[in-house]
This record gives sequence, C-alpha cells and structure tokens, in this order.
Amino acid sequence: MSTQLEVSDQSRDRVLMVLAASLLILIAYWVLWFTARGAVASNERPAYIEFENAFPLADAWLAVCVIAAAIALIKRHATALLWLLAGGGSAIYLFCLDALYDLENGIWWRSGTGGLIELAINVITLAVGVGLLRWTWRRRAAFTS
Repeated sequence: MSTQLEVSDQSRDRVLMVLAASLLILIAYWVLWFTARGAVASNERPAYIEFENAFPLADAWLAVCVIAAAIALIKRHATALLWLLAGGGSAIYLFCLDALYDLENGIWWRSGTGGLIELAINVITLAVGVGLLRWTWRRRAAFTS
C-alpha cells in the first residue's frame, strides 16, 4: 500500500528544474552532434554514427513530453500526469536502447573520455526517467482530484 503525496510548491519547482535541465542537455547534445560532433561522439565507426543518427526523432518526442509536462505543472493542469509518465517512460526506453548498444560495443570502457561522457548521459537519462516516474506515481491522486 503506497502513500499518496501532495504536489507541494517546493517539490513541483524541483521537478521543473529537472525538466529544464534535461531539455537543455538534450538540446545541447544535438546542437553539438550536428555542429561539433567530436565534442560528444564516443566513437567514429560508421555503425556508431548511424546508430546515433537514429535518435533525434525519439529525443524530439522526449523533448515534447518534457515541455508539455513543464507547461502542465506550471499551470497546475491534470495533464501533467500524462506528460510526466510519458516522459519518464520515454527516458527509460531511450536509456535501454543506448545502454545495450554501448555495452555490446564497449563504448563506455574503450572510448576514453567520450565513453565516460556517454556513460554519464546514460546514467542521467535513467535517473531522470526513474525519478519522474516515481515522483509522479506517488502523487498521481493529486493530479486527478
């Protein structure tokens, strides 16, 4: 039996900061990928480049979820429940895709600093996804009442 929590102003503001930071990181990554790839690329293999080039659409969806969640939270609208759950789930899905590729291809451990940056991005993605799902689910009654 879980305890239902309220959405306090302080708690809501923390989630808004996480959403804003997540969006900024997402935008910064793709701007660098398309303008200064060497700053964020962990590998130069064609397969790696092709793999990463498959992510912009999925990351755009994540950005839509993050923006919509932030707007709904600011407006204190019930649709925040939908967008926070969609965003959290999307983040975990993206983590799973990226982490499996990185593990299968030794990206984290054999790509130097780029691999460690990739690992950090993966850990942040998982933490944000799990955090959003946990925070939202524990407060779901507050969004629907």
